[in-house]
Amino acid sequence: MIIERAELLLVRLPMIRSFATSSSQKTHQAHILVKLYADGLVGWGECPSPTDPYYCEETTETCWHMLRDFLLPGIVGKAWASAEDVQATYAKLKRNNFAKAGLEMACWDLLAQRAGRPLHAMLGGTRDEVLSGVSLGVEQDTGRLIGLVEQYLGEGYRRIKLKIGPGRDVAVIAAVRERFPDVPLMADANSAYTLADLPMLKELDQFGLMMIEQPLAHDDIVDHATLQAELSTPICLDESIHSVEDARKALDLGSGRIINIKVSRLGGLLNAKRVHDHCLARGVPVWCGGMHEFGVGRAANLAIASLPGFSIPGDVSGSDKYYHEDIVEPAILAERGAIPLPSGPGLGYTVDERRVERACERRLALR
Repeated sequence: MIIERAELLLVRLPMIRSFATSSSQKTHQAHILVKLYADGLVGWGECPSPTDPYYCEETTETCWHMLRDFLLPGIVGKAWASAEDVQATYAKLKRNNFAKAGLEMACWDLLAQRAGRPLHAMLGGTRDEVLSGVSLGVEQDTGRLIGLVEQYLGEGYRRIKLKIGPGRDVAVIAAVRERFPDVPLMADANSAYTLADLPMLKELDQFGLMMIEQPLAHDDIVDHATLQAELSTPICLDESIHSVEDARKALDLGSGRIINIKVSRLGGLLNAKRVHDHCLARGVPVWCGGMHEFGVGRAANLAIASLPGFSIPGDVSGSDKYYHEDIVEPAILAERGAIPLPSGPGLGYTVDERRVERACERRLALR
């Protein structure tokens, strides 16, 4: 397969409600769509990087730069036949995983379309639906937060994740747990704490949480091992894991007992599958995290979450939780807390290019 033409489109969508973490607050999402033309087919990928460098070092602008100046020039006009071939075109490029993931996702879409198979089948998925949880941002009004939890449980979502941060942690978790004593509940700190906060973090053990996600530094696996030895609640690693080797080292050290697999953070579907396979072989639970993806990235998340090791409901919720109007048809929606896998080839959803054009702020074509 040879890519004859590639396009980058910077698309901005307003969110239904603002979303706050321990480090940032968002009212819109601006993501890069990657559009590849090859053999009469069109493949789509998405770079759901934040616009700021507070989750990781990558931003929308760094992804645009890497795709325009390095990744796309390395593959346009070149012959390739597999995801491994795609990775080989940028083997010398360090990190920049969000940018790599957007390109690789579009290539997987092309491969699956050419094979006439759904992407989830190409990856080895074994499910016909993906169980869905929701992630709720930091809310200053605990009553409002409890109302949102009640709303989403009423809609059938299978797991609730609460963002926490200094000053909005133990009391918030206690209030939600008191109101919902049996709901599967987890906390996500987005690297907001240090080992000096150990007494507070140990207080979270009393609430029967599924896990505490990334409590310590974004690039740490050493202090997490110290913390995990002090907690009965499992630690889940997110920001610290960028490759299967990172996952192996963290598990060997005892830095956590669960891994969050994000396609974009890991540099694409192939690397995400490698982490899944490693964890499955070791009996370590994994789940699929999200970055408020539009429909393209959300479809890829569904595909990877169909693999057998994804035993915990993930962050792949219905797009109607975040956006008034997404960019794919049919809309990706959860029914009673589950999203069915598509049966069509490739990503399995059709990009509505009129919606993309309305929301597009910048575009670039390469031949």
